[in-house]
Amino acid sequence: MNALNYRILLRKEPEGGYTVTVPTLPGCITYGEDVTEAISMAKEAISLYLESLVAHGETIPTEEETLEYTVMVPSYA
Repeated sequence: MNALNYRILLRKEPEGGYTVTVPTLPGCITYGEDVTEAISMAKEAISLYLESLVAHGETIPTEEETLEYTVMVPSYA
C-alpha cells in the first residue's frame, strides 16, 4: 500500500484542546483534547476525506508540488 503525507496545522483553542486543519484538503478539519488525540483524529479525518474523494471519482490532492515557507512581518499588536 502506498502512503501519502499531508501537513496538518494544530491551533490551541482558548477553551482547551486543538483544532486541526489540513491545508491541502479544503474543509478537512477536526479536533482533539490534546496533541496526541488531535493527530489521531487528523489521520482519521484525512482517511475519510480521501475515501469520499475516491467514492465520488474525484482526484486525490497531494503535496508533491507544495513549497512551504514561514515569513516574518512586523507586529502591530
